[in-house]
Amino acid sequence: MKKPIAFFVHHQGRGHANRAMALIERMAPDRPVSVLTAGPQLFEGFARDIEIVPLPDMIGAAVPTERLFAEPTPQVMHCVPLGVAEMRRTMRTILDHLDDRQAGLFVVDVSAEITLLSRAASVPAVQIRMHGDRSDIGHIGSYEASVGMLAPFDERLEQADYPDYLRARTFYTGGLCTTRDPVPEKLAARRKLGLDPDRRIVVTLTGGGGAGTPYAPLTVAARAVPDALWLVLGPTLREGHETDFANLRELGWVDNVTDHLAAADIVVASAGDNTVHEVARLGGRLVVMPEWRYFAEQHRKADALVALNAAVSASAWPGDFAGWQSLLAEAERLDPSVLASLHSPAAAEAGAGWLERLNDELWEGAAISRPTLRAV
Repeated sequence: MKKPIAFFVHHQGRGHANRAMALIERMAPDRPVSVLTAGPQLFEGFARDIEIVPLPDMIGAAVPTERLFAEPTPQVMHCVPLGVAEMRRTMRTILDHLDDRQAGLFVVDVSAEITLLSRAASVPAVQIRMHGDRSDIGHIGSYEASVGMLAPFDERLEQADYPDYLRARTFYTGGLCTTRDPVPEKLAARRKLGLDPDRRIVVTLTGGGGAGTPYAPLTVAARAVPDALWLVLGPTLREGHETDFANLRELGWVDNVTDHLAAADIVVASAGDNTVHEVARLGGRLVVMPEWRYFAEQHRKADALVALNAAVSASAWPGDFAGWQSLLAEAERLDPSVLASLHSPAAAEAGAGWLERLNDELWEGAAISRPTLRAV
């Protein structure tokens, strides 16, 4: 029997769950796999046979007293309020599951604290890497506590300040995109969507992990470049004073994101992992506008893309006509092949293979007995 692999999957947005499913479905069919998450609904319809272990949702859980709330957070951790029953149940459920299933590897996407918990419980952990300013003792400690890190991006996008000794223990899958829709040619995509084959089209896109694309700057963009058709995918954030324009269309969530991206001359997007790799998969021209995330995750990814001339960016959404005109002109000068080279069609397969090999190597020669099954 192969040693089981367990995943902890954060439930904010869909990116963590989609990445986990992309990796899991490429693992050997006889590899026991389980997923612990506070968002079990994210895995509905997943065809691969896995065990789903629901966790309490700790986001917003109340601290019972002001005195407990006032206790300082230790530097080695990031979010560990005291007296929270949901946290105790989460940690107990994780430990019981890892012990009962005799997990050989715990893939954590993402939590520094849970990685440290895994090490304290004597279970080898792999942490999924994300960009950001993560040189604090909590992050470095969790990296050092891991048996390796998996970076779902091209090594060329690595940050210069990531320590060499940790880089040596990181497996870079290449750009991992979880979208699989067929990629049409631009004219075919426009015909399918009923769009003018000759008009300049700019598509803006944001993922599901934030508040949405600020709509007010897009109204300025529509006036700054009136000959272009601006299509807005995903949620938008309105302030209440915006004026709509005929060349600016809010489409909301659409099922055929790939068709819209293929139809675009330029894509304006957030700097989420999958979002960036969706555009790279199509070989598009990208204006990346990072959203606020903890530890400046999207800003550091945007910096790496700009340094490679794979995208252009701005320090803030332009609020004037000239700013938008300049940003789009800069994007027009990009060589789309640079961004395209950052996407790897085999990334998920490579990542899954590395995780399975690492698991097997760690436990080679050990007696592996059948796990204890306990009702959760």
